Parts: sequence; structure tokens; C-alpha cells
Amino acid sequence: MGNYISCTLLGPVGRATKVIFPSGEIRRVNAATKAAELMLETPNYFLVSTKSLHIGRRFAALNADEDLEMGNVYVFFPMSRRNAVVTAGDMAVLFLSANSALKRLGGRRISPTSEKVSAPKLNLDDIEEYSTPEFKHRLSMCRSKKPLLETIVEEPVCMR
Repeated sequence: MGNYISCTLLGPVGRATKVIFPSGEIRRVNAATKAAELMLETPNYFLVSTKSLHIGRRFAALNADEDLEMGNVYVFFPMSRRNAVVTAGDMAVLFLSANSALKRLGGRRISPTSEKVSAPKLNLDDIEEYSTPEFKHRLSMCRSKKPLLETIVEEPVCMR
């Protein structure tokens, strides 16, 4: 008694799986889907859950036979990055696509006379090449400096 509200399930809108494609498109998947079904649409890319993305760790690619969990967000990355470490540029892809989605849903009114403005397409390879040297430079600057351990030469004390 009294637990009715807490036991109700969310509707399909709140539980949809979101997939960010290499082109920047965000697709909502409402039904149970295998990763292989989406990977067939985008060859030479692998699928990663955003929950497993941590800067400095390796990508945790989904197996083709894994089911996508409802309510999670997944991102495609190029196969060349499969065994690489997640960089800040990789995370920038998520932020750019999230910002573009917010702008599209921003409640703007479009007049019938205005032309359709196309959003720039994201290219993961461009972001990867741009951010890798910068990220490595930042890492090298963050490392602590080790003190130089040299012996101290003392002058002899004359005793009278």
C-alpha cells in the first residue's frame, strides 16, 4: 500500500537509448537492440557506452552480440581508436553533439521564409588529430618534477 507511484515504470520517452553517430546525428532507440544492428549501418566504427569513457583509460568497445541497455547513451568511434586511450578530444565529441542537440530543441521559432540552416557535421578523425598533440603537451606539463639529488660539498673545519 502506498508504493504504487514508486513502482511504476518510466514511459518509453524516458527510457530510450540514445546513439551518437559519427556524423553527429543523435538517434533514439526505443526497442531492445543488439550492438551489431547499429554497427552494420556504420562500418569501420565501434560502439562504446558513455559510462565506460574515462580520460586516460582505454576504450571499452561493445561486443556485437551485446544488447544496448535502455536509458544509456552510446557513441561511435573509428576502428583506428579501438585500442587507444580516451582523450579530452574524444570527450569533446560528446559535448559538441550535446550542445547541438540542445540548440535544436531550444524552442526557436522558424519562420516559413527562412532557409534551413544545416549544422556542421562532426568528424571524429579531425578532432582526434587536433587534440592528441595538445593533450600530450598538457600531460607532460602536469608531471611533477623530481628534485636533483647531489651530494653537498662542505668545507673542512679547522680546529685549533
